[in-house]
Amino acid sequence: MTALIPATLIRRYKRFLADVVLPDRRECTVHCPNPGAMTGLAQPGMRVYLAPARNPKAKLPYRWVVSETAKARVGVDTLRANCVMADALAAKTIPGLRDWPEVRAEVAVAENTRLDFCLSRPGDAQRYYLEVKSATLSTVSGVASFPDTVTRRGQKHLETLCSLVQQGHRGGLFFVVQRDDCDIFCLAEAIDPRYAALCRMAMAAGLEVQAWGCAVEPARDVIKLRRPLRWQDA
Repeated sequence: MTALIPATLIRRYKRFLADVVLPDRRECTVHCPNPGAMTGLAQPGMRVYLAPARNPKAKLPYRWVVSETAKARVGVDTLRANCVMADALAAKTIPGLRDWPEVRAEVAVAENTRLDFCLSRPGDAQRYYLEVKSATLSTVSGVASFPDTVTRRGQKHLETLCSLVQQGHRGGLFFVVQRDDCDIFCLAEAIDPRYAALCRMAMAAGLEVQAWGCAVEPARDVIKLRRPLRWQDA
């Protein structure tokens, strides 16, 4: 494991770009792999942590992986949540998801709609469809929430999961909270009331929902599930 590179944020702009100051005092433009609002995680002057671009031919040499606030280090790479979940599924970390030996990622379930994982058992027609969301927002101490902006894509995923559950499959929504300073999780109803309403409707139909906090360790470039958070509804 390689340590992430510390830097100082100058600004984030155009959603996917950020300017930073590297340890050698050079200014550099890096990729921001997060389309959300990143509330409280993109303040000029804050400490951030970078990783080399995954593609050696990428135009930008680094991607932004972690932001450091006064209270926590927070993973901001939304794609990292799926990697964290894949590791947890392989390690059988999550109660309720240990008895599904076959795991497929990025599964097409309808036209123009994919879900993150499909779990299955040999000889069993029932499937467990699982969607993963990266949650980073915390506006109240100790409380994480999702989403940090209106998410039409997230709404569509909830409608799809609800339909699959009604067809007799099992469905799960898993919030990977990429921070370790929260004990409670809630829906950010004030930000996206439709998402909150759809989530409650899907849960009433049988959708299984969990939220887990993560250990975030820039010195080893490690983000992994740490513990489940208590669900709190408004």
